[in-house]
Amino acid sequence: MTDISITLDGQALTVPAETTILQAARAAGRDIPTICYHEACTANGLCRMCLVEVEGSRLLTASCVAQVTHNLVIRTQSERITRSRRTILEMLQSTVNLSEAPGIQPLIDEYGADATRFPDATPRSSPMLYDNPMYVRDYSQCVLCWRCVQVCAEDAQYAFALTLGGRGYATTVATFFDTPLPQTTCVFCGQCVGVCPTGALKPRREYLLQQGLTPDEVIATTRSNRRRAKRRQP
Repeated sequence: MTDISITLDGQALTVPAETTILQAARAAGRDIPTICYHEACTANGLCRMCLVEVEGSRLLTASCVAQVTHNLVIRTQSERITRSRRTILEMLQSTVNLSEAPGIQPLIDEYGADATRFPDATPRSSPMLYDNPMYVRDYSQCVLCWRCVQVCAEDAQYAFALTLGGRGYATTVATFFDTPLPQTTCVFCGQCVGVCPTGALKPRREYLLQQGLTPDEVIATTRSNRRRAKRRQP
């Protein structure tokens, strides 16, 4: 594989061809923040937190999907980049509950994102879904990063139980025809829960403990839910 010469924040680097800007930056010790990106998932460039400046480009570039080319000159930090990342975080805060997003909260502090900047924004609301005995779904905390949909599909499990439903602002992660999870192709592997960055998906036991139940009460509740789920199966 041919090596490619680039300049990253003033430093000359040589990286393998087909390397993304994000991979090159992290290999060189540069920190580029991400939200939707995950090593186990196909990069999709959705959240735009990883934007960088590329010399000669009018627009900021999503580093997680853009591959390096010969003599590329890249800046990972600038006032323009900082302003863009801050605005993204402010828009997310105004519409999504990020209280259980440990990877995003430090970014909010770092970039000084103001949660009140968009006072007329409509917060995303969704009822808690308890349709299975294994985990709960709270899409009011969902940032639509697609990670759960990806690992449920070609990136890992090939179950295809999750998809995107709705359009525009009403877009949400869903099952086909909003079918309860036990009636879909879900095998309850938990990979969707493992890649969720915000707490929109969490183990049911963890959720019940957060609600104040004792471990014994959690076990009893889980067993009862499993018995009910079995009775509902065709």
